[in-house]
Amino acid sequence: MADTPRKILVTNALPYANGPIHLGHMLGYIQADIWVRFQRMRGNECHFVCADDAHGTPIMLKARELGITPEEMIAQMNTAHQTDFADFGVSFDHYHSTHSDENRELASLIYTRLRDNGYINTRVIEQLYDPEREMFLPDRFVKGTCPECGAEDQYGDNCDACGATYAPTDLKNPRSAVSGAVPELRESEHYFFDLPAFGDMLKAWTRSGSLQPEMANKLNEWFEQGLQQWDISRDAPYFGFEIPDAPGKYFYVWLDAPIGYMSSFKHYALKNNIDFDSYWQEGSDAEVYHFIGKDIIYFHSLFWPAMLKGAQFRQPTNVWAHGFITVNGTKMSKSKGTFIMARTYLEHLNPEYLRYYFAAKLSNRIDDLDLNLEDFTQRVNSDLVGKVVNIASRCAGFISKKFNGELANSIEAPELLCEFQAAQTLITEAYEAREFGKAMREIMRLADRANEYIAVKEPWQLAKQEGQEQAVHDVCSMGIHLFRILMVYLAPVVPALAKQSADFLQDTLHWDSVHTTLTGHRIDKFKALLQRVDSEKVNAMIEASKDALAAKVDATPAEQAPQTPLEPIAAEIEFDDFAKVDLRVARIVSADHVEGADKLLRLMLDIGEEKPRQVFAGIKAAYTPESLVGQHTVMVANLKPRKMRFGMSEGMVLAAGPGGKEIYILNPHSGATAGMRVS
Repeated sequence: MADTPRKILVTNALPYANGPIHLGHMLGYIQADIWVRFQRMRGNECHFVCADDAHGTPIMLKARELGITPEEMIAQMNTAHQTDFADFGVSFDHYHSTHSDENRELASLIYTRLRDNGYINTRVIEQLYDPEREMFLPDRFVKGTCPECGAEDQYGDNCDACGATYAPTDLKNPRSAVSGAVPELRESEHYFFDLPAFGDMLKAWTRSGSLQPEMANKLNEWFEQGLQQWDISRDAPYFGFEIPDAPGKYFYVWLDAPIGYMSSFKHYALKNNIDFDSYWQEGSDAEVYHFIGKDIIYFHSLFWPAMLKGAQFRQPTNVWAHGFITVNGTKMSKSKGTFIMARTYLEHLNPEYLRYYFAAKLSNRIDDLDLNLEDFTQRVNSDLVGKVVNIASRCAGFISKKFNGELANSIEAPELLCEFQAAQTLITEAYEAREFGKAMREIMRLADRANEYIAVKEPWQLAKQEGQEQAVHDVCSMGIHLFRILMVYLAPVVPALAKQSADFLQDTLHWDSVHTTLTGHRIDKFKALLQRVDSEKVNAMIEASKDALAAKVDATPAEQAPQTPLEPIAAEIEFDDFAKVDLRVARIVSADHVEGADKLLRLMLDIGEEKPRQVFAGIKAAYTPESLVGQHTVMVANLKPRKMRFGMSEGMVLAAGPGGKEIYILNPHSGATAGMRVS
């Protein structure tokens, strides 16, 4: 047990309530659940809460599309989300909704404290208004022509073609993405949170160890650019909470969403006689951890701690970000069937497989994690079935048949037992630091040692020799002792397998169980604990994912905008016009971030000329610079160079996909060389 039990509160990023959970979401919830289960096994007081993020324009419009109220839609989705999480073994103590009385009260309290402390101001701004839907349009609900490069069908906040950022009022030929109507420019008073007032405090907090170093470095870019006033209000109609002193004005979803961590815990605390203030008041000795995806670090590491500080609440102990999921080396794909819903996975495969595979590949860094389905099958079958469960299956039969299910009274290999027990220090440190992959490697090293021991002792051969009954009893009992220690170490990762193993051992598993042995103890008759991954079921899951997505099952990104009315096909061109376009396969010599551009990367492309071409491409959401170097892409080589505010762009990279994170530019031909024409 831990010497002095810690008071810990853990939360996960709130899933958006407009669609089901997919495997990309599950990474963060499994990561947090493993850490929570580890803390509980060590005897710490660890509470684990979450909630649905239930407000915003997309929720309102989605419910309208379905012909139901927003309240009905979020209630249905809340039930579905909780079922998925429970079936994946995610052990939330409480799962709530941001559309709750507790969240309304806390959001109002935090706002009024910020207001009374001088951190809220108002000013009139100009916004685009949809006259058909009678609503002001958020940035992502306006589309038009980029004011910088002229690219059409661009969102109201940034251009995917050139990476320029701008206000929706800067768009040329704007139209509403909701109705297709031409929006009108209207004035409206908005409420702003004075984020710049917390600049010094945030610089200190982000460098205090509360963030991963790479995240702290990334946030430094925002400090260099200068923090801006944050618009926290939205005009009616809007599904959310009305601002207390501003009729017709609503809290922007990102104001009350993180407050959902507090409100979910408050609802749980009131029901379980837990002191809410002892976790959230300034100076609290409790620990608060947020597990989130790297795409929302800005809100959690700047706005959220500043809001808390301004309202006299404590800041989080840590905000831990994780990367994204790829499947078979590429982004989750609807057409390939690798955009897999949590429920589709559960209909075909054991959730413990995925929990172990994620754990085996997770570190405390923010690297993306690839779910390679072939490696997934091989690793689970090799590690969990072939190494760990195999120990029990090789030894338990002898104990049951020859020794009435009772373990020997002695320890046959005390040095080996000590090695397994001593490994607890390294494994504990790895779990605590979220270095789950490191912990799994050490556990599998021990499993190899146990299997080597059994293979050398050969109890199946000893059983054939007269007078070797005690040796068989000792060796097989030793195998069971080692299996039990391994299951203690694995219990946070594969809780269902650990429960089955505890039932077989007729024992309870806690973290200090490794320091006791079950000598002279009776165990149950062994039954198969885990089946091997069936590759046919993996293939069936992929096919089912294709079918489900063809049936238009929603994907769930919180920022998802409604479908835009289809544009008419552009005027036909002659073949001679198309023939003027010179497409070349180019090797990416280097790739770099562009300072001041949220979506842009600077590429240096080799097409066989004396020096590489510089091209700016709006692909930052889809690729990291280091992943591009040495790859091949297709570029328009004879496009007239165009001066941008970041430099001269000497061509254009061709891309496929819907945009955002789903942009595909790489490897048009595996054998391509620089300068090869595309015909």
